[in-house]
Amino acid sequence: MDYRVEQIDRVIQNAMRVMEDSKMQVFEICEAARRELLSLGQELEKVLKETSATIDKVDALERDYKLSRIRLTEVSRDFVRFTEKDIKSAYEKATQLQLDLTVYREKENYLKARRDDLQGRVRNVEISIERAEMIGSQMNVVLDYLSGDLNQVTRILESAKNRQLIGLKIILAQEEERRRMAREIHDGPAQSLANLVLRTEIAERMLDTRDLELVRSELVDLKTQIRSGLGEIRKIIFNLRPMALDDLGLIPTLRKFVQDFEERTSIRSVFETSGREKRISTALEAAMFRLVQEAFNNAFKHAEASYMSLDISYQDETIRMVIKDNGKGFHTDLAEAQAKKSAKFGLMGMKERVDLLMGEINIDSAIGQGTTITIQVPIRAELRKELDINGE
Repeated sequence: MDYRVEQIDRVIQNAMRVMEDSKMQVFEICEAARRELLSLGQELEKVLKETSATIDKVDALERDYKLSRIRLTEVSRDFVRFTEKDIKSAYEKATQLQLDLTVYREKENYLKARRDDLQGRVRNVEISIERAEMIGSQMNVVLDYLSGDLNQVTRILESAKNRQLIGLKIILAQEEERRRMAREIHDGPAQSLANLVLRTEIAERMLDTRDLELVRSELVDLKTQIRSGLGEIRKIIFNLRPMALDDLGLIPTLRKFVQDFEERTSIRSVFETSGREKRISTALEAAMFRLVQEAFNNAFKHAEASYMSLDISYQDETIRMVIKDNGKGFHTDLAEAQAKKSAKFGLMGMKERVDLLMGEINIDSAIGQGTTITIQVPIRAELRKELDINGE
């Protein structure tokens, strides 16, 4: 048995080396695609501006040409008021405008075709980047599994094969969340910091001008940007793990989450509790928070709801959560069948989390009748040891 394990370990090590090399190649391809996307974006912006200016020019030439034709007709009919020179001038002006109009129409058609081509290339590059990122995430998942304890993996496979599937989905969800957070940091704080560096350089140059009012105005703008960046960072930290969950507990954290959700989405959201509130284990609190977060985010993305509610009831031995929305609803059987085929951590992920909490979940939905999710878990539930469901 030890010999077989050694062989398997050698195969896994070779596979890991190949995967690492492949991951770097995918990363380089992704970075090259990002550079191409940046170049295409700049060219597209330039073409869009030129196209807009050309369309305005064509519209102006069409108006001028129409007026010149009217003028030509007038001078051609009245030989008493207008001389031959006037007629010739009107004719030449109309002819020149017609020629200019033809040229600019051709330019407009060319620019529109160029614009459409660039937009198509931008979409294709964006798709390529997304696919490369997905492949990289999947490689990370495989590497995480291959680098784990082989004996532990073997034991899990032998004891409960379905636990491996749950673990894979959770790791995929973690990778997807990390990718999302990386994008948020890149598009938010990272961009803000880069802009702050530029603005501080501008302020530094302004000091040489000794215009203190101008420098003061620039510093006020910098302070505003820093506050905005700080707010973005706090939002990202909250999404990773709300600090209030450790300090205040589940109920205050969920109340803040529901309030923030309503402000962010403009969906009317109500939060109610009943029973005597009890502090539970941090792992269970985190799991319950993630379940609510997943349910609300799913409703925001897919339900087209205008109203949501969260009702938490503390009972002697269990906690009961009811999450409702008045959205468009769905066929639960069809959704579950699709979820089993997908790597997305949606309804199936929620059911697996509740199963790990040794609880029960019921999803009641129909087309046009909204959705109600009822979750009930034991307060003293001990999480199954095979997996960490917090995603931390």
